[in-house]
Amino acid sequence: MRRSLLVPLASLVLYASACSADAHKPAGPATAPAAAAATSPPAPRGSSMTISDDELKARKQQLTREQFKVTQEEGTEPPFRNAFWDNHAPGIYVDVVSGEPLFSSKEKFDSGTGWPSFWQPLEKANVVTRSDSSLLMSRTEVRSKRANSHLGHVIDDGPAPTGMRYCMNSAAMRFVPAERLVAEGYGAYATLFPGTRQVGAPAEPSGVAPGEAPADGGLPAAAAKAALQNRAGVAAGMEVAVLAGGCFWGMEELLRKLDGVVATEVGYAGGEIEKPSYERVCSGATGHAEAVKVVFDPAKLSYDKLVKHFFKIHDPTQVNRQEHDVGTQYRSAIFFQTAEQAKVATAVKARLDASRQLGKPVATQIVAAMPFYSAEDYHQKYLVKHPGGYTCHFERKLEL
Repeated sequence: MRRSLLVPLASLVLYASACSADAHKPAGPATAPAAAAATSPPAPRGSSMTISDDELKARKQQLTREQFKVTQEEGTEPPFRNAFWDNHAPGIYVDVVSGEPLFSSKEKFDSGTGWPSFWQPLEKANVVTRSDSSLLMSRTEVRSKRANSHLGHVIDDGPAPTGMRYCMNSAAMRFVPAERLVAEGYGAYATLFPGTRQVGAPAEPSGVAPGEAPADGGLPAAAAKAALQNRAGVAAGMEVAVLAGGCFWGMEELLRKLDGVVATEVGYAGGEIEKPSYERVCSGATGHAEAVKVVFDPAKLSYDKLVKHFFKIHDPTQVNRQEHDVGTQYRSAIFFQTAEQAKVATAVKARLDASRQLGKPVATQIVAAMPFYSAEDYHQKYLVKHPGGYTCHFERKLEL
């Protein structure tokens, strides 16, 4: 009995030491990520914010012994003998219980401690901290927000630019390879790994990669269905555009004033679930972007002019953010509703990029139509209802 207590105690002391100062790396093979995945419970797919408390409870019962010990009993796995300490593959790390996105390989570094370390979270809203005075020392514990899983600790001895080191337990996380992001419901993060071919994703016609304009003049079946849904209630002769460029309050205010715009509506597009709420979208886990649906009269306003205006009223060079608003829900994106819109948007983006007026590459995604879901009433015409309210949008002087 006494010996069985000494092993975990030694592990905890080593963990506390490593989470205060770097440890030396011992010799010995590491556990492969694939091997760890083989004993994991069924992998959650898509938004972690849609699962019920009962489902979370059921998933916890499916955890392996080590996963349960770490996440539910605040245990610590041994250094250098865990799944991800030496994993260099591109992808993201999600909570092993809820599936909420936590960290990315983009922010992972070798701390020499034997545990996976990151200099910042992928989604700050999904990571919470609290004071931990166990082991007779003061530390900062890291937990996942939705599942409340114990993940590890954060220490202020990490690399630039944050100076922080999130020292995590592999057993608390599941790794989603970059090429599997779309297939496993994390498509919003695929843009973090440009050039990575997604496997297991719905096939596009004519060899078109996800997000590209179809070369044969048609739309993928799913996109055509979404475009039809987005036109519901729109008068004949009018056209629809769906644009995302950060907080939809400011975007709508500047789009609705454009001559030829008949109506505007703020909502969510580009995600994995139907009819998401604002709270779920804000978590960053649903994959949606805050967007504006614009109904316009093509006899008065061409799509070309509308897209040019879109590029002027936000900063299209920022990735997954717009000024102080940070997260994939604030990404820049154009959801084309027709093949002609795809051609126009692609051409305008290319001209703006070539002009180098912005000093950085244009990061705007040009994506085939996806269902647009209207936001809550209090978001509609927000700046009309609240003059002087928050916005980070303004019109820039660009030659387009």
